[in-house]
Amino acid sequence: MVKTLERKSIDKKINIRYIENNKVQYTDKNYKDIDYLNKNNLKKVFELHKSILDYKRTPLFELDNLASRLDVSKIWVKDESYRFGLNAFKVLGGIYAVASYLEEKYGEDVVSDLTFNELKCREVKEKVGEITFVTATDGNHGRGIAWAANQLGYKSVVFMPKGSSEIRLKNIKSEGAEAYITEFNYDESVKIAEEYSKDNNGVLIQDNAWKGYEKIPMWIMQGYTTIIYEVLKELEEKSEDITHIILQAGVGSFASSILGYLVNEFGSKRPLTVIIEPEKAACMYKSAFYNDNNPHNVEGSLDTIMAGLACGEPSTLGWEILNKYANIFISCSDNVAANGMRVLGNPLSDDPRIISGESGAVGIGLIDIIKEYSQFKEISEKLKINKDSKILVINTEGDTDPEAYRDIVWNGKYNIK
Repeated sequence: MVKTLERKSIDKKINIRYIENNKVQYTDKNYKDIDYLNKNNLKKVFELHKSILDYKRTPLFELDNLASRLDVSKIWVKDESYRFGLNAFKVLGGIYAVASYLEEKYGEDVVSDLTFNELKCREVKEKVGEITFVTATDGNHGRGIAWAANQLGYKSVVFMPKGSSEIRLKNIKSEGAEAYITEFNYDESVKIAEEYSKDNNGVLIQDNAWKGYEKIPMWIMQGYTTIIYEVLKELEEKSEDITHIILQAGVGSFASSILGYLVNEFGSKRPLTVIIEPEKAACMYKSAFYNDNNPHNVEGSLDTIMAGLACGEPSTLGWEILNKYANIFISCSDNVAANGMRVLGNPLSDDPRIISGESGAVGIGLIDIIKEYSQFKEISEKLKINKDSKILVINTEGDTDPEAYRDIVWNGKYNIK
């Protein structure tokens, strides 16, 4: 079933579509297909991240006044803009994949024998040799790979899709990478990175998986789980739990890593999970629409302000998890994300101010719209959002393009009225 609900005004509209997953699995069992995302297998991920000198648990903000306004019990925002000073979460996956590759080349266990600093030592470098890590990115993933490679003493080359922000390009170069903006969309840029790595004896570090390329994307997914590990640890300390989680999807690696962890941890008692994407790059939504268990690509320019989600080809690993365990898939217009940026940047009363980029704010934008406007009551009901709901969203990035941020938050670009 596909539902389309739109709110129209003079020259703007909000477009939100949703699909309920009629195949979602809720039977408690041993989730062997995703055991690489269970807590026991992921202890070493957190230990590696914790061994990095600048490691700090990113803040989990409570927006109590916003929750009261929207008539829900709790809204938490996990703010990844604080992660290692890089203004985005992506480095968590990139650094773990790079470290795991070095561990495999070196032949030692990265947890029991090597900390992050020990990976920098001359003995490791001499044994593994010169390596160039290669990737394609809208910005955040590439900056994370560049930072990780530079920290550990290796080269990196980064390709960005047509229309990418010059500021994000500059940030990647500032981390020591060679970086270029191509004349192609994200998916074509991935192909360019893949060919470059083959032709130049490089190592492709990409978060989307395809047949024959799954080990490194799996490492990246494992790296992302530090986010939900930290969230659950903090909520446990407060004796709180989550009823809903909204996860944004590009290729699906981030969303599926968080959901996979929650499935392993809570089984049938896991939070209701919403997957949200920009309407012009909604490959997970399209895959759910066809309902044949296969991933489906979105073609074209993938034009959206949510640059971090502008991906047309689903990760095979990501889709496998989301297809089985996500409750609802949503695609939305860009002004939903812009609305979220303004809500977070202009808080109610003493709620904390959160500076969020386009991809990071879309979850809050969705909640605000479906609760504030009666035209979207049906979606709110489908999501079972009520006065007892305790909702977690993850701000995956800060103002990684400050000029675009100001254009939206200060100047009202992509407004909803």
